[in-house]
Amino acid sequence: MGERTENVIDGDLGETLRELIQTIGERRSADPEQSYTARLLAGPEEKLYKKVVEEALETVLAAKDDDHDHIRYEMADLLYHLVVLMEKKAITAAELAGELRARMV
Repeated sequence: MGERTENVIDGDLGETLRELIQTIGERRSADPEQSYTARLLAGPEEKLYKKVVEEALETVLAAKDDDHDHIRYEMADLLYHLVVLMEKKAITAAELAGELRARMV
C-alpha cells in the first residue's frame, strides 16, 4: 500500500468511519420522522436491502463512466448504506475488521 493511501486510512478515512459508525448507532434512537437513518433502521429490512443494491449498482455505473467525482459520491452512498446495514444486523466494526484481517493472510 502506498504512503498516500496509508496516511489517508490512518487519518481521515479511519476517523470518519469511526464517526459514521457512532453516528448511525446513535440515530437508532432518533425520531424516524426527523432522521433518514432512523427510518432505515426502524423500517422493513427489505427497504434497506434494496437501497444497498441500488447504491452498489450506481457505484458500478459511475465507475463504468469513469467519472472520478461521481464514483466517489456513489461510493460514499454505498458505504453509508452498508454501515446502516451493519447497525441493523448488529455487526460490530470489530467483527468486520476481524473478517477483513482474516482475508489478508
